[in-house]
Amino acid sequence: MLRQTVLGLAMIVMLSACSGSEPRMRDLYDPNAGPEEFAVAPNKPLQMPTDLAALPAPTKGGSNLADPTPKADAVALLGGDPARVTAQGAGIGAGDEALFGYATRFGMDPNIRGDLAAADEKFRKNNARWTRLKLFRVDRYNQAYRFQTLDAAKEVQRWRRAGVQTPTMPLN
Repeated sequence: MLRQTVLGLAMIVMLSACSGSEPRMRDLYDPNAGPEEFAVAPNKPLQMPTDLAALPAPTKGGSNLADPTPKADAVALLGGDPARVTAQGAGIGAGDEALFGYATRFGMDPNIRGDLAAADEKFRKNNARWTRLKLFRVDRYNQAYRFQTLDAAKEVQRWRRAGVQTPTMPLN
């Protein structure tokens, strides 16, 4: 009787692994914190406006009181000239035409998203073969890309040792 029960449970587990549904890579449970993309950012102190009723309506992609020129600030942080930042949708700025020409000197692939999606699927098939077998709650996406991820705490420490000001973040 015990042998039949164990055999039955083993068959159920094997059959459940053969489901025909599309495999899900993402399990939103994240056992460890990922990289902090905004650890190095030009932060300005927050200020309370004198009249809250006089605040402008928020606009998508527009400026705000706390950060009126985010693109120009990012360009300045990276060593560029913030005065050369063009308005969104204005195309390639005059100062960037040479850079754009150099970057596209061998042509541009209009189907780059499709090509990258196919290459990514091939990468996941080759590097995440055993991610379908899952007995515990594990993020398959992180499992497939584990050798390409950064440790956020180590990166922040590295930037701090280099003298770059970083926002305060808890280091586990």
